Amino acid sequence: MNKPYSTLIIDDEPLARTRLEKLLLNFPERIDVVGFSINGREAKQQIEVLKPDLIFLDIEMPVIDGFELIEALDKIPLIVFCTAHDEYALKAFETNSVDYLVKPVRLERLEKTIAKLELFNKKDASQDILKVVRELSAQKKQKVMTSITVKKDDKLIFIKLEDIIYFEANDKYVSIVTNKGVFLTEKSLTQLETQLPDYFLRVHRAFVINTNYVEEVQKYFNSRFIFKLNNKGVLSVTSGRSYSGKIKTWMSI
Repeated sequence: MNKPYSTLIIDDEPLARTRLEKLLLNFPERIDVVGFSINGREAKQQIEVLKPDLIFLDIEMPVIDGFELIEALDKIPLIVFCTAHDEYALKAFETNSVDYLVKPVRLERLEKTIAKLELFNKKDASQDILKVVRELSAQKKQKVMTSITVKKDDKLIFIKLEDIIYFEANDKYVSIVTNKGVFLTEKSLTQLETQLPDYFLRVHRAFVINTNYVEEVQKYFNSRFIFKLNNKGVLSVTSGRSYSGKIKTWMSI
């Protein structure tokens, strides 16, 4: 009898983790769950210590998402992606290297994944997986965002990008300042910058502004600028010196 796959479940949603763990109990001869992680940063540490054969990996997570985690690993285990967004369920997953599950995970679909493990034979598929992930990361970045989802208490709130005046990075979170209030997201400004449409402009390491709200730009010392943002009152954002080239390109000067 083959040794069960030592398995790590990586998902920021407690209910999803619990559901998957219970479903995997149906396959004790093939799966041995050795741990759980709630984000990519924690998962990287656990993978380095536990060295699991297999990970069930959520794609959309705070701090570091699933794709960023994989690219940060020195040695990649076998991966089954778990996602609530079937847009990621591409033909690229239908290889002998990886598989995917759309949430909520169903037992009959999980059975097919477990059967597919026989094809993996615990081989080192790192390069195949990296290739798939890089292709999907590129496709993901090409998608045009129209809204951003944030959690508030037990609710999910969908914020239209056109309502966002600016993003401001704080210690652990990014504040989303809108004409309806201020919300928080765990996504970094760098992550957001790659996904936001062109009318958003990074003007400081801590600020990304919606240029549609720019009423006036004033020159400031040390190649900096002061942006006056108008929405039921004027807000001021001072740019960082290192962003002057990008700002001048935006202003066509």
